[in-house]
Amino acid sequence: MAAVIKQTTQLTGLAVSHNPKYTLNRYYKKILSILGRMPETASYRKHTEGIIKQRSYIINSTDNIKIMEDKIGCGVIEEVIIQAKNELALAELLLVKRPWERLMNPIPQNQWKWPAK
Repeated sequence: MAAVIKQTTQLTGLAVSHNPKYTLNRYYKKILSILGRMPETASYRKHTEGIIKQRSYIINSTDNIKIMEDKIGCGVIEEVIIQAKNELALAELLLVKRPWERLMNPIPQNQWKWPAK
């Protein structure tokens, strides 16, 4: 029996991905590579690594796009691809900005008081 070919995402401006499994695998490998260059104690690394590994396992455990979408639970697979692309950009930015390092200046004592006086 031939596989059903998805005709539309039903979202205006969002084209159907013809090979979402390959695309997501590429993004996830790049993200994991970048996360590997961050300290193991970095919160972003710990939490993002868990999500990416879980999603990678899901997409590699089936060829059925609908099952992938249901298990991931974040909309159609094309939306998941956009999320992966955005996560890659964020990981690259954080690797440059290094938010896990100590601050250069001490935090002002009343920084979080409201209203500011």
